[in-house]
Amino acid sequence: MEQYPEVRPGPPAYAVDPPESGGPPVSGVPSEATGRTVIQEQAVAKVAAAAARSVPGVHSLGTAPSRALGAIRDAVGADHAAGVRAEVGETQAAVDVTLVAKYGVPLQKLADSVRAAVYLAVEELTGLTVIEVNVEIADVFIGESRPGDARQAEAPAAPRSAGPAGIEVL
Repeated sequence: MEQYPEVRPGPPAYAVDPPESGGPPVSGVPSEATGRTVIQEQAVAKVAAAAARSVPGVHSLGTAPSRALGAIRDAVGADHAAGVRAEVGETQAAVDVTLVAKYGVPLQKLADSVRAAVYLAVEELTGLTVIEVNVEIADVFIGESRPGDARQAEAPAAPRSAGPAGIEVL
């Protein structure tokens, strides 16, 4: 098993070499132009979250309390990286993903698929070397009803009246 150096929180990552698939050079900028690119942890986390959500069998990202807060954040249009944490070094990144799986999906295969999708997306889109992707499956969604739905199911039925020969009429 390969040993990778530990990624410690610190200054933002600086991509030294852009990925080969970075697109055409910008018009009017010499190809030997230099400068630095800063990739923040939040940017890496959003890329990883989008990749994880795209995997079939992922119901949602985060734990129950974070999903509840996420619903509020979604209503105001914020935080697309809930359930994902990234640590970024100068040229490397490590990602932790917490998710809820759909019932019936093999969990080990789901974790492997999420891990592969996150590795690929983060490396392709940021140019950073991903040293690890930890996947935590916090829950399994089995289609349980929401608290408001239970009350609706218990609502009293419409009054019935007796018709001829004791037949109930709705």
